[in-house]
Amino acid sequence: MSSEEDFSLVVVDTQPSEDSLEGIKAMIAKFKKQHEELLNEQKHIADSKDDMRGRTQQFRDRTIKLTESLKRDKDDYEDQIANEKAKLASLREEEVKLIEQLEKMDAALKEEKAEHDLLKEETEVFTAVPERRVVFKGATGKVDESQFEMESSIVYPMDGGTALITFDEEVVAKKILSSSTHQVQLGEECRITVEARPVRLMMPSLVEIESKPCPRRILISNLPKMDTEFLLNKLEIHFSKTKNGGGEVEDREFLPDSGTVVLTFLSEKFARGLVDKEYHEVNLLSDKKSHRVRVTPFLNGNVTNLKTKMLMCPRTLLLTGIPAVMETDTLQDLLEIHFQKSSNGGGEITAFLYNPLGQKTSALFKSMAEKKEEE
Repeated sequence: MSSEEDFSLVVVDTQPSEDSLEGIKAMIAKFKKQHEELLNEQKHIADSKDDMRGRTQQFRDRTIKLTESLKRDKDDYEDQIANEKAKLASLREEEVKLIEQLEKMDAALKEEKAEHDLLKEETEVFTAVPERRVVFKGATGKVDESQFEMESSIVYPMDGGTALITFDEEVVAKKILSSSTHQVQLGEECRITVEARPVRLMMPSLVEIESKPCPRRILISNLPKMDTEFLLNKLEIHFSKTKNGGGEVEDREFLPDSGTVVLTFLSEKFARGLVDKEYHEVNLLSDKKSHRVRVTPFLNGNVTNLKTKMLMCPRTLLLTGIPAVMETDTLQDLLEIHFQKSSNGGGEITAFLYNPLGQKTSALFKSMAEKKEEE
């Protein structure tokens, strides 16, 4: 073959002609495939349509339920509104009644105020609890509430020409008070008129005290009976020494009601260590023998809550309008004799205190017994 010969590529069409049998078969297969795809697509559309129908039905059911729920809520709300309106009407009626009661109470308060003003002229009422050191004795521990009883000492002011009289029986005091004025025969030609009044005292009904250990004080107990000044000197000498765990003492005090001693240090660094040791051997006696004392915390108490109430003494009353017509002792004896006689409505007298005209003094009440009898 020479180099001058030309070459060309001939593309042969392998796809059969539509007019041929092979072409017709190919077309039938193609249409079958397209038909299957259409059927699948139709099935998918039908499934989607059924799904949409189901969802639509669900939405309809939910809509019905929500509508019914809203209707029930509306009915409940209307019932609630009706109930609230009924309550409001009832409260308005109650308000009218309360206003009427307040008006009555206002009138009663005016009467009480008038009586209070009268009582205020007769006596001064002290509501503060007197300062008193509280000594804690016993085991320490966590408790919810501590309670104790105390005996109140009340100073009752007395004007001149008055007398305080305490009967042995309460019924006698009531009989004397039932008649406001009394004629007292002081001699054949001397007679005076005195007035009997009740004695009212303001007593504490609740006292709450918050206590905490003092950082500079200690309480020393288990002490022998000996000269007080000698005892205080010995204790100060012992607890002032560093070797005994103490330091310089600022103050010392003997508590006669409990027989204990309180030492106050200049610094706060000594009391805690002495309390922790608790028991100490101290040379107190002349024979050089040591005596075992106990050191505990000294508690400071602050009143955090105080409630009071007015009580009338059941057996004690006040006599007023007593003129100075004779010697004080003689007049007091004649008054006491008069009110001790049963024929004058009196009875056995426990105590009698007379303050002459022209003087002003105070009577000290140990009122716990009176208070207990009143309760």
